Amino acid sequence: PTLTMKKVALLVGLAAALGFNNAEAVDWNWKGDIRYRYESTFKDTDANDEEHSRDRHRMRVRIGVYPWITEELSAGVQISTGGTEPTSRNETFDDLFASDDVYLNEAYIDYHPMFLNGDVNVILGKRDVAKTLIVMKDLVWDSDLTFEGATLQYGKDADGKEKDGISAVAGYYVIDENSSLTTKEQDAYIVAGQLAYTGEVSDLGFKIGAGYYDYVHLDGYSVSSSAVSKPTDSAFKPGLDFNIVEFFASVGGNITETLPWKIYGQYAFNTAEHADFSAIDDAKRDSYLIGLQIGNAKNPGQWSLSGEYVSIEEDAVADITDSDRNGGSFTDLEGFKIGATYHLVQNMTLGATYYNFNKIDDDTTTNHLFQADVVVKF
Repeated sequence: PTLTMKKVALLVGLAAALGFNNAEAVDWNWKGDIRYRYESTFKDTDANDEEHSRDRHRMRVRIGVYPWITEELSAGVQISTGGTEPTSRNETFDDLFASDDVYLNEAYIDYHPMFLNGDVNVILGKRDVAKTLIVMKDLVWDSDLTFEGATLQYGKDADGKEKDGISAVAGYYVIDENSSLTTKEQDAYIVAGQLAYTGEVSDLGFKIGAGYYDYVHLDGYSVSSSAVSKPTDSAFKPGLDFNIVEFFASVGGNITETLPWKIYGQYAFNTAEHADFSAIDDAKRDSYLIGLQIGNAKNPGQWSLSGEYVSIEEDAVADITDSDRNGGSFTDLEGFKIGATYHLVQNMTLGATYYNFNKIDDDTTTNHLFQADVVVKF
């Protein structure tokens, strides 16, 4: 036999030895996506009389397996590029064609007991934020975040989607672990709670909800683009705390049978006490996002258009909100984002997004960002 035939025989034998030929074998559910992005950034200031842009070609790759093990038990493991930043999975093309690193992006256990009709998920591990919490858009949480900790969900399916009716989430997520054995243990973590309702009135679908996110023992920590550290420098300032209250809602319908529309919004503010955390500016606690989307580009030949206006004051939310706005700044910004997507062929979309942002109290510098994407899902 040829070498190839020997390899096939070996794999078949190994699968049989592991029991994969059993009629009750695990349903593995492989999923992945590849995104190629061209990105151009330009800072428009009074001093710039010529165009000086930063242009990058970038790739995001994610591939994972999500086994359905039994009726009550599932799991997920995903690897991805760009694991050095909490808010990005992009890998920029550079380094003279050197190979790129991959990282563990998700790894979790999902137990959904049948005595509760599968309506409750107990999730342990590291999972995509939008499947962990009830997420409307990226005002509070960047879409690339994968939370680490424990989650109790009601009203979400095993894929993380909200069912009709009431949804609720409670979670505990570790920011950092204090390894010192000589000082009082004060690990930094987030406690989250959410409640939402998804329903329909006449021909309009809607979702409305609220959340509360308490950052515990955050004082003195710093979060840079690549790590959490005890020495204070930039992102989480000393004396700063976040007890964030969020309200979110959306309403939508259909213009035609294949052309839906949706209006959505988020409002979040920081309720931490100024008396206890002196770095908080009482006048800079609020943030909001409003948007409109027409179309969903789910099938070949379909398209979608969207527009959003965002305002985030300096101490309103933590620095793990969307990192694409305002030249990579996380807070103290306002501006708009517009996007378009076209589903070219099955499982492949083309997209373009434009950001126009500046500081809230300083419009002398405007950050322009253009992104062109090709995305393939499999």
